[in-house]
Amino acid sequence: MPRITRFQIRQVLLMIVALEIIAVSINLFYAPHAVAAGGVTGIAILAKAAFGLSVSTVVLVLNTILLIIAYFFLERATVLRIAFGSFALPLCLALTPQVKVIEDQLLAVIVGGVVFALGVSLLYRMDASSGGTTVPPMILKKYFQIKPAVSLLLIDGLICIGNLFTTNFEAFALALLSLVVTSLLMNYIETGLDRKRVIYVMSEQEAKIKALLVDDMARGLTALQVTGGFSGDAREMLMLVVENQDYPYVIKQIRSIDSSAFLMVHDVAEVHGGIL
Repeated sequence: MPRITRFQIRQVLLMIVALEIIAVSINLFYAPHAVAAGGVTGIAILAKAAFGLSVSTVVLVLNTILLIIAYFFLERATVLRIAFGSFALPLCLALTPQVKVIEDQLLAVIVGGVVFALGVSLLYRMDASSGGTTVPPMILKKYFQIKPAVSLLLIDGLICIGNLFTTNFEAFALALLSLVVTSLLMNYIETGLDRKRVIYVMSEQEAKIKALLVDDMARGLTALQVTGGFSGDAREMLMLVVENQDYPYVIKQIRSIDSSAFLMVHDVAEVHGGIL
């Protein structure tokens, strides 16, 4: 019998935390205002607004149906990966009280979008899923090579349109706003919170700038051999990675040596290895 490791226990606990965060976003921010911002939970909110059905029950039924469909069209490993979330999320929704903690609809949707993004991003970090409407995009990608982002956006868009029939245009607009807030925040979280900047430097005073960075400021850098596209001259370009808070000071010091130095700056999400 395979032994359950601490890592596996920690992964399950983190999944439960992530699913509970999603449940909080639904029961405390979206459902009380009848705003359906996509996903199976969005369909459940529409069903509650139209027919008075329980959100957790609708999510359980739809997730079960979609999991059965996944069983026939997707790999077993994928089905197992989404099975836990498919059943755990309805349980979290059932156990989490549905309370209107914020009266203002706009503020509730913005906060709900932030909370929802945190929960989903945590699941993605563990390569896990809450099931639901993530299943159809995976099937469409496997058999028709349709990008999951496109099909998921279409599905969420159709669910948002449902607000027009169950609530009003204001709820529809708020649902679209929530999708934007959630997408932007998820993208930021998934690409890393510890952001840095890459600086490329070309200057006639390259030797002095290199000495400043390496000797005086103790910064690692890389010297790249480049060729001028117009002049055809061989030049050396310096590349260094700096923390965001150090960026203004580094630029100031480079400019103090050569105010006309060519500088190019990029934001980067993650840096592994090397010396900063």
